[in-house]
Amino acid sequence: MIKPTAGEAEAGKPVRRSRAGRAVAVLVLVALAALIPLLGPSVALHGTGEAAAPGVSGIALLRAILFAALCVPVGELFVKRLARSLPDTPQGVPRSWAPYAAAAGFVAALGLASVVSTGNLVPHSLADINVGGLYDSRDGKLALVEVNAFLAAGLCALSRRPATQAWPLAAVITAEALRAHPTSEHSPLLGSGLTVVHLTCATLWSGSLLHTLRTLRRWGPSEAGAALLGLYARVAAVLLAVITATGVWSSLRRMPLHTILDQLTTTAYGRTLLAKVILVATVALLALWARIRLRRATDPLTACSPARVEVAALGVVVLVSGLLTALPLPIRWS
Repeated sequence: MIKPTAGEAEAGKPVRRSRAGRAVAVLVLVALAALIPLLGPSVALHGTGEAAAPGVSGIALLRAILFAALCVPVGELFVKRLARSLPDTPQGVPRSWAPYAAAAGFVAALGLASVVSTGNLVPHSLADINVGGLYDSRDGKLALVEVNAFLAAGLCALSRRPATQAWPLAAVITAEALRAHPTSEHSPLLGSGLTVVHLTCATLWSGSLLHTLRTLRRWGPSEAGAALLGLYARVAAVLLAVITATGVWSSLRRMPLHTILDQLTTTAYGRTLLAKVILVATVALLALWARIRLRRATDPLTACSPARVEVAALGVVVLVSGLLTALPLPIRWS
């Protein structure tokens, strides 16, 4: 057995320390990010006179986890498809996070289903959870679809054909869209259709950027890496346009044009929506900065720097989106 020399051992220490430092930094950032859905409701509701549903902070956190669990596998599937269209790509791909994302999504969906089973009240014990009651309501059935879909997605991710997880992931997106627009709403099918398109494009944008950066890190400096980043940038421009169009349309359906300026500052939903709009605008500027670097810089891969900030900002957008779905809807003034 050949033992490493003293020099090699010393060289390995900074690498291990840097990895440990990054791991600690990620854990700290995740802990801080979790404060957004946990503390966000009290901040958004302050002074509005609106009443939040019981356990709104926990529900916001669970729904943010659910959205993040959608982004990761959807992005992996899409970027792998983009990479296959490129010639002479380097060998090796980053380790899939899809099974872990499916597990997190399953736990989040299970938690949300337990709340639905008690009539949208927070269960304090297992005896409070009425699983059979989920079959008696529309929301309960949709919650069960999400639980089973994440379980199926995890099994597909671990199978020899991980691409099949696209179907259960599509089921989760559809269930979320239907849940967000009950039958009592005006034109619920239109609202659900807009949400399906909006949520699909948002998960593609966020998840694909994350997996693109992971892939580039695995490939190292290469022409294929720059080509992949450029291909993603072109797709992201279209996704941003669709997200903006569907987001504006959905907002106008809930807050008519002549009331939107008032409701953006006087309702919890409006305040959170305004924060989301500002964040998305910031992300769009970061994406533009990355695209300019990609086109004009001597080394196109320098665009990864603003792209890393962009993916962090998109993570915050996901958290704010989870908060947005847990807050009371604004009153539609005539």
